Amino acid sequence: MIEQPMTLKLFDNDLSNILIEKEYPDPFLYLEGGIMESTTYLKHPIGKGEYKEIYFEGVHIGFGSASLSDRILLHFESDFETIEMHFALKGKSTAMSETFNKSISFEAHHHNIIYANGMCGKMQWECGDFQLCEINLSPKFFKKFLPQDSALFDEFRNVIEKGNSGLLSNYNSHISHQMYQIIDEIMNCNRQGIFKRMFLEAKVIELLLLQFEQFSDPLIFNTTLRRSDVDKVYAVREFILGNLTSACSLIDLAHKVGTNEFTLKKGFKELFGTSVFAFWNDTKMEEAKLLLTEQNMNITEVSYAIGYKNQRHFSTAFKKKYGILPSQLKK
Repeated sequence: MIEQPMTLKLFDNDLSNILIEKEYPDPFLYLEGGIMESTTYLKHPIGKGEYKEIYFEGVHIGFGSASLSDRILLHFESDFETIEMHFALKGKSTAMSETFNKSISFEAHHHNIIYANGMCGKMQWECGDFQLCEINLSPKFFKKFLPQDSALFDEFRNVIEKGNSGLLSNYNSHISHQMYQIIDEIMNCNRQGIFKRMFLEAKVIELLLLQFEQFSDPLIFNTTLRRSDVDKVYAVREFILGNLTSACSLIDLAHKVGTNEFTLKKGFKELFGTSVFAFWNDTKMEEAKLLLTEQNMNITEVSYAIGYKNQRHFSTAFKKKYGILPSQLKK
């Protein structure tokens, strides 16, 4: 039997120009043990971006970023059935389609699970920096993991069986620290071939588990912070990831995002389950481990790269985190 390719088209606002047209074998590629990758570059008068795709049987992973000087409205249409794990990392977007009875909006640091069956409509991105990760699963793959004996999941299963597009939850939820860690691992995976496929499939299932747990028990992610303060705490996390060697105090970090020391300490603990500087140190050690094992840098180079002036202090911190010295890891 010859499978018909699935098609996704993205048009500019007046429908006169196809910006992107992609075909995918159904369902997402029948290659035994195979994996395929591609990168699409989007050029538009008001901005540019790129979108990387990785796909293998039952799973399609897409992630990308864009920088827009103004709001952009694009039309889209697809002719296939998919369940999408959607993670809005930066920016705000809104999808409008007759398939849904309301507009679907995502703000930064939010996620949901979407069932879409042959959709067409409009997608609007707000100006500024935009980043997302979306993982599309074939219904066959997804149903293997959809929990039983839950009103929430039973309702979503019914939506899929009837072929009606819909959301797992009426409300988007915050992306947890654990989710961010897995998303980072997915986007930065350097493995190749079957090992990459095995790694990514395991991470997709782990990420799906965290989504299911969070939606089934909202108290797993419970915060007393206002939305504006949540965004500020996430902004501090983003600053740390991009400035590992910086030497900021807690007050400095709070002032950078327009909040105070108390709110930052309390909010960081609530959202990420750790203190600001414990997170900063763990991130440094994770980066050091990566540099030592995959970039073949020596200990002195790594120590300097993550902001340690004293190599002995770096070795002590590394052993406290991993139980071995960086020199033992190199061996």
